[in-house]
Amino acid sequence: MKAFISTVISFVFAFASFGQTAHDIVTRMDEEMAKHQDEGMEVTMDMKIPLLGTTTTRVYYFGKSYRMDSDVKGYTITAWSDGKTMWTYDPTSNQIEVDNVAVSSTNDNVEMLKGITDGYDVSLSKETASAWYILCKKSRSNTNKDDPRTMDLVVSKGTYLPISLSAKVSMVTVTMRNVKYGVNESMVKFNPEDYPGATIVDKR
Repeated sequence: MKAFISTVISFVFAFASFGQTAHDIVTRMDEEMAKHQDEGMEVTMDMKIPLLGTTTTRVYYFGKSYRMDSDVKGYTITAWSDGKTMWTYDPTSNQIEVDNVAVSSTNDNVEMLKGITDGYDVSLSKETASAWYILCKKSRSNTNKDDPRTMDLVVSKGTYLPISLSAKVSMVTVTMRNVKYGVNESMVKFNPEDYPGATIVDKR
C-alpha cells in the first residue's frame, strides 16, 4: 500500500509539472521570491579567479544594508554597509576602516536573482527529481555590455526558489548559492562595541 501511495504521489507531481516552460518556472520563482522580499536574504557567493583560486563570501542583505563575511587566505574579513558608509574589519591588523560607499556592487549581485528573464532567452537544459536546470542566454536585443553572455540557474521543484545562479563576468566566475530568508536589521548593522580593542581609521 505504501509503495502504491508513493507511486500515485510521484505521478501527480509529475503531471502537475508537465508542460511548464523555462519561462513559466522563472516567473513562478520571481513570484515566490517576492513573497519574502521584506524578510531579508542571505546568500553565499563563490568567486573563481584565474591563478588566484576561489574566494567565498556570505552576504546578509536587509533593505539597503548588508554585511559580507569573506574568507581570505584562512581568515575572515567582515564589511558592513548602510548604503552610504562602509565599515571593513581586518582581523590580521585588528583595524576597522570607515569609508564612503561609491557603488554598491553587492546589491547588484543580489538583484541578479530578480527578473532573471529580463534581457535573456531561457531554456530548460536538464531536469532532476528535485530541481530544474535553466540556461539563460543573452538576447540579441540586450545591449548592456556588463550583462554576462550566459547564466546557469537552478530552481528547486519543492519551493520554486533559486538553488544557485552562476555567471562568468570577464575572467571571474561568480556562483550564488544557499539562498535563505529571515535576515533582520541587527545582522547587518555595524556595532563598534563588538570590537573594543580595534583601531578605527576614518577615510571619509
